[in-house]
Amino acid sequence: MPRTEAFDTYSDAYDEWFDRHAAEYHAELAVIRRLLPSPHAKGLEVGVGSGKFAAPLGIGIGIEPSTEMARRASRRGVAVCRGIAEELPIMSGQVDFVLLVTTICFVDDVGCTFREAFRVLKTGGCSLVGFVDKESDLGRQYAANRTSSRFYQHATFFSTPEVLRYLEDAGFSVTDILQTLNPRERPATIRDGYGEGAFVVIKAVK
Repeated sequence: MPRTEAFDTYSDAYDEWFDRHAAEYHAELAVIRRLLPSPHAKGLEVGVGSGKFAAPLGIGIGIEPSTEMARRASRRGVAVCRGIAEELPIMSGQVDFVLLVTTICFVDDVGCTFREAFRVLKTGGCSLVGFVDKESDLGRQYAANRTSSRFYQHATFFSTPEVLRYLEDAGFSVTDILQTLNPRERPATIRDGYGEGAFVVIKAVK
């Protein structure tokens, strides 16, 4: 079952997080932009939330199970289809790229989520998966405090090697890994690989 109750109830608090953590938010946007395909590519964000990533990144279509989040994304100009990551309401081979940002920690089945992303992509298309690495300082902090969090109390966090295995099992070929939000770097920088930055983005090609 999709975990939407907190997002429906506390949608204001969700959006306010991005205002209070503007530097981190813009660092995440920057690392995703580094891996985005051509501006003319047809993209889809799965777990689009309130559109805080899709809208500034120019992604016009989103999938979202939360009613309130879908409304907010629509107001930001995103065409939202109600649905879940494991059963995308999209025909096979329709999009050039699929974006998932802090989505996989909320899905019921990560393997199925990636197989669905693979299905809806055109041959040569890619998935961009952004997530907080559970082995980072921030990931450990989120995991330790998740029982008191409105949004993360039912979340499952993953390490980068775990996400890589899921992607490869779904048929993807990983081409790029970037990281940002290294706590020892101010302002945040973008580096190759993983293991230093809390926020990791993996590009994987069909």
